[in-house]
Amino acid sequence: MKENKLYTLVTANTVTVFWYKPLDAADFVRYKVYLDGDLRGETDKTHFTVDKLKPNHKYKIKVEYVTDKKQGKYQKIDKVSFITNKEKKIINVTKAPFNAVGDGETMNTKALQMAIDAADEKAQIYIPEGVYMTGALHLHSNMEIYLEKGAVIRGTDNPRDYLPKIPSRFEGIEMLCYSSLINMGTMDHSSDTNCENVLIFGEGTIESGGKALAENVINEEKKSLDLENVNLDEYEKAETLPGRARPRLINISNSKNVRISGLRLKNGASWNVHMIYSENVVTDNCEFYSKDVWNGDGWDPDSSLNCVIFGCRFYTGDDAIAIKSGKNPEGNIINIPTRNISIFDCISEFGHGIIIGSEMSGGIENVEIWDCDITNSSNGFEIKTTGKRGGYVKNINVRDSGFSRILIHGVGYNDDGEAAKSDPSISDCHFNNINIIGKYLNEDDKRIDCNAIEIEGFSDMKGVVRDIYFDNINIFNDSGISLKNISNIHLDNINSEIVKN
Repeated sequence: MKENKLYTLVTANTVTVFWYKPLDAADFVRYKVYLDGDLRGETDKTHFTVDKLKPNHKYKIKVEYVTDKKQGKYQKIDKVSFITNKEKKIINVTKAPFNAVGDGETMNTKALQMAIDAADEKAQIYIPEGVYMTGALHLHSNMEIYLEKGAVIRGTDNPRDYLPKIPSRFEGIEMLCYSSLINMGTMDHSSDTNCENVLIFGEGTIESGGKALAENVINEEKKSLDLENVNLDEYEKAETLPGRARPRLINISNSKNVRISGLRLKNGASWNVHMIYSENVVTDNCEFYSKDVWNGDGWDPDSSLNCVIFGCRFYTGDDAIAIKSGKNPEGNIINIPTRNISIFDCISEFGHGIIIGSEMSGGIENVEIWDCDITNSSNGFEIKTTGKRGGYVKNINVRDSGFSRILIHGVGYNDDGEAAKSDPSISDCHFNNINIIGKYLNEDDKRIDCNAIEIEGFSDMKGVVRDIYFDNINIFNDSGISLKNISNIHLDNINSEIVKN
């Protein structure tokens, strides 16, 4: 995202506008949003939605901001024109010839897939209130799905409902995985986009089989691995290898211009939203639930470009957000980085936090984070790698946010595979105007005292972690800072405060 530029997301009746937070906006900032010259609202967030618009109509939207409480002099961020979408033909999945039944029992895979296949760019698939049981669904380019309030697309816990297996990547390794509940595109790191212009929005829920589905997939995969005489003792635990075949909730492969908005995204068998070799994916104003799911990440951009998430809330069993780019040695060879990731106005209620790595073999760069509250998390903000990983993480900018703690370090898990030919590199990380509470949230929802900042490179590798900058950092609790094996670290305006419960 660029400063002083507005970005718009439209439906037939709404526009959501968002923008990069001005660099001079920190403790106090207010924004005014104008539509065709009329003030439509004020906000302290860097996004705003205007509704009740006319379909296929041209509007002009302008955003101004002020950072001075006393003077109140507003400055313009940008002014842009946009056209709302045309009104679309409604395909109600409960009507003939589809006849889906939202009773929470009837299987609707064929009915829903028939509706999806029938939809073109002039149609909107409409999911009314009800619980629609289904297996894997496969979307295509130029389509739109709307879930009204109370509508639930619910996946089963039966692995057979997620066949056939599809090309995917899990924990950095390309492999065949079970189809996800919602699938876009076909993964191929050597080809271009094969699915584009998909909108899934509304006030409903997309929910899969969660923990039960994960366990059933693992049991099925163990049977196959036993027949192949694979030694599972070589891995961290017996579930590691068979668990890699689990489906996601929403799989976005080789896709472009995808938006997921306003929904509850719940209980994928592993990660919830996974975009691989994709670009221009936006997720906004969603809630993620996966508290009891192993590897239950919320939102995972993987070797992808220009992905944005904002206004989201996380209750996850693992990382709220995990930014990835492949694992050694395959990720080094494929060498497709993740670039230009923007994360703002997101809140963690439970989970591991915002994570970069450890799958970073293809490189990760240009990550912008602001106005996030990740204090209710185990790891806060974390960059992690292993000595084998190779790849790089660089140009990370985090500001105006709160975390339980900040970690940059090596880890000893997910470390199978042949080592990369070069050492990993973590550099040019900037943290500005950050509150750190120095207490992490454990699995029992209890806060445990910890260091506010822990940064540790590798004792046998020089320069792996370098050029790290902290400015205007407020540390609460009687928590410390631990620094080891780092080249060039700057600590400016570090304020420590003891807060007792």
